[in-house]
Amino acid sequence: MTDIHKLLLNNAAVPWQITNESNPCSWKGVSCSPNNSSITHLSLSGFGISNSDFLPVLCQIDSLESLDVSNNQLNSIPDGFIKVCGEIGGLKLLNFSWNKLSGSLPTFSGFVRLQFLDLSFNNLNGNIGSQLDGLVGLKSLNLSTNHFNGPAPVNLGQSLVLEQLVLSRNNFTGEVPIKLLSYPNLTLIDLSENELSGSIPDRIGELSKLEVLILSSNDLSGDIPSSLSNIPTLWRFAANLNNFNGEIPNGISRHLRNLDLSYNKLREQIPSELLSQSNLQTVDLSYNLLKGSIPANMSPSLVRLRLGSNSLSGMIPSATLGVLTKLTYLELDNNSLSGSIPHELGLCQNLALLNLAQNSLTGVLPVELGNLSNLQVMKLQLNKLVGEIPAQITQLQQLSTLNISLNSLNGSIPSSISSLQSLTNLNLQGNSLSGSIPDSIGSLRFLLELQLGKNQLSGKIPSMPSKLQIALNLSSNLFEGPIPNTLLLTELEVLDLSNNNFSGKIPSFLTTMASLTQLLLSNNQLSGDIPQFGKWVHTDFNGNLVNATKPSAPPVTESTKKSKSVVVPVVLALVAAVLAVGVVTIIAALISRRFYRVNDEQLQSGEEGLFPQVVQGILLTPNGIHRANIDFTKAMEAVADPSNIMLKTRFSTYYKAVMPSGTSYFIKKLNWSDKIFQLGSHERFGQELEVLGRFSNSNVMTPLAYVLTIDCAYLFYEFAQKGTLFSVLHGSLGNALDWASRYSIAVGVAQGLAFLHGCTSGPVLLLDLSSKSILLKSLKEPQVGEIELCKVIDPSKSTGSLSTIAGSVGYIPPEYAYTMRVTMAGNVYSFGVVLLELLTGKPAVSEGIELAKWALSNSVQQDKWDHILDFNVSRASLAVRSQMLALLKVALACVSVSPEARPKMKSVLRMLLNAR
Repeated sequence: MTDIHKLLLNNAAVPWQITNESNPCSWKGVSCSPNNSSITHLSLSGFGISNSDFLPVLCQIDSLESLDVSNNQLNSIPDGFIKVCGEIGGLKLLNFSWNKLSGSLPTFSGFVRLQFLDLSFNNLNGNIGSQLDGLVGLKSLNLSTNHFNGPAPVNLGQSLVLEQLVLSRNNFTGEVPIKLLSYPNLTLIDLSENELSGSIPDRIGELSKLEVLILSSNDLSGDIPSSLSNIPTLWRFAANLNNFNGEIPNGISRHLRNLDLSYNKLREQIPSELLSQSNLQTVDLSYNLLKGSIPANMSPSLVRLRLGSNSLSGMIPSATLGVLTKLTYLELDNNSLSGSIPHELGLCQNLALLNLAQNSLTGVLPVELGNLSNLQVMKLQLNKLVGEIPAQITQLQQLSTLNISLNSLNGSIPSSISSLQSLTNLNLQGNSLSGSIPDSIGSLRFLLELQLGKNQLSGKIPSMPSKLQIALNLSSNLFEGPIPNTLLLTELEVLDLSNNNFSGKIPSFLTTMASLTQLLLSNNQLSGDIPQFGKWVHTDFNGNLVNATKPSAPPVTESTKKSKSVVVPVVLALVAAVLAVGVVTIIAALISRRFYRVNDEQLQSGEEGLFPQVVQGILLTPNGIHRANIDFTKAMEAVADPSNIMLKTRFSTYYKAVMPSGTSYFIKKLNWSDKIFQLGSHERFGQELEVLGRFSNSNVMTPLAYVLTIDCAYLFYEFAQKGTLFSVLHGSLGNALDWASRYSIAVGVAQGLAFLHGCTSGPVLLLDLSSKSILLKSLKEPQVGEIELCKVIDPSKSTGSLSTIAGSVGYIPPEYAYTMRVTMAGNVYSFGVVLLELLTGKPAVSEGIELAKWALSNSVQQDKWDHILDFNVSRASLAVRSQMLALLKVALACVSVSPEARPKMKSVLRMLLNAR
């Protein structure tokens, strides 16, 4: 051991801070034999190591059994390491995952006892031939998330003892290797997110020990082998996001616990016994071409059942619903189901999410739904339901989202609606509800969105919940008289009062609503002058007698006019129900005062010359030009002048500041500044920004400097000359975005997001990725913005069981409604929506329909994909059309309803680049 101490002490590259302690067994990451006579395990994971020169030195420890150098910044494996470590007779484990290894896979000579090899999450590439042939005792191989191509490797140990094979998220092509059947001990095969084609070998049932088979996100086709039902140990089978086009084989679920065949082209009926197997827990058959009725017999073990977006018909089976006491998620939406909602659903006591939307269900709402005490999300929109809203539904204390819109309900809104104290989204629009809005509605203190448009409501408008933020829609009702000051809601973004009988003047208090981005007052009886609104507020006053001498907004393009039509209520209703269940719970727990402590109107209050009082101003960028240009005093003058506002989002306000040198910068005020100071101190927030300031990626808006005032934070960024992707794509410059520009933007955003997700210190998650948070330095140079929100509003640091969820309507992934946390998969969904915007030319929400849902529903028949694309762009040439179709496939994968089915951003970027 003394010799080992000297050996390591004399090597400058070793990661330890070696003192005079002569016993290496006391060093961090070192494990020794029971008597401390020899080193057996080295775990250097997360040590921040970038120099691999010390690795061959470690190989001189001939007693070494395992070496873990994962989660570092190593970019190579030295030849000396392979040569020397290959001679260690007892070495069983090597873990190089989550590094920056590049180049081809090294040839592992020796390593006769090696059982576990993990090289996942690196940048390795090329074909795999004979490099692994010498690993005669290999039991587990993980090459996931690299750039390997060619056929999947099959020479994986001459003794054929391999048990686990993970090759996911690469570029492997060809068929599922038949030679894998030669490894009888295989328990896990993961070939997902590659480019495999052909069919699954019929003989796969010969792998009698197989437990998990994952083939998701490839180009596999044909039938699913019935021989899978012969494997008694198989408990998980996932083959979603492929092109399987046969029937679901009988008996496939015989031994399974988890089955995912979503996003295929499976046809015919669901086998009658499929859902009845006793071990079955989760089944996802959504987005196929299945028809017929839902099988009546279901397993009491079922936890999640997803059959949405098929062509299923008939009634919802009621006989066995009473035994589904473990069922948590039931999604039967977007089918052709008929009949009434079974009252037996009330026996499914653990239901957290019930989605029966977009069917042909009739009858009344069963009062038994009020027994679902754990229900958090109820979606029943777009059916043919009649009758009144039963008061029993207002007993659901956990309910966060209630959407019964676009039915034929009548009667009044129950006054007991105020009992739903967890409610964040309430959508009752498009019915025949009458009477007045209950006075008690204002007590719903967590409500973010209220959609009551297209009913027959009338009477006095009561005080509204103070936290209303996403939208308040009272359009197409029978309200009359002056617009009441009960609608003064400082955090509201969209207010729609169109198609009523409001009269009198447009009240000036509407101009003080700092968060307002859309105001729709068309088709009323309003008169007088139009007050002056901020240029970021889109307004519609058509169909009134108002005086337009004071225009409230700049000239509006055709695409903007569409976004302001009276169908906006439907837009927001269909989209925002996916907002996370836990959003307001956490906000309430963390915030005891309003989101915006210093609002823009306070800067307009007439206190001329009183600029924000700077507590701290720090330069983050090492760039000498920026450091010379940035003037904190000049910046504070700019943010004190509302005319410098260039853009306003839910979380930020962007100002243009021209420095004395003439250089322009974006100064971004964080509208959630309260959160900064709940982190504990200015210093902690500054430390977080310093980390972001060291980022070096041309497609990420990196902070150059920041200023902290008494209660606000201002960040400095390079000025993006072209503005947001949204304004360019859907505004007057939309025609200037040819395919070359759109493709460059797609790749650039993917590069930025892949960079953020791959940060060594941990992934940087975006709380609000949309075309409005992507800024353009030129028509081919995008930058992903709002990256600091993960530090201001960090979901991972929530002390409760829920996490703060944010996002823009149309971009929010559906699982946020029940997972209640921001994820990388959620970011991928949002990127998919942005990619669809570039491909279709349509905004994320248009004419009451989410773009992602529209694209998915129109993509069932691949021969009609052309109709999804923006014809003005795709008609340029066959090459452009071909490339757009290739990217459409990527976009559809990104917006998969199943988070597990979505590719990682690294894979998305690879697929975009391969489409060149």
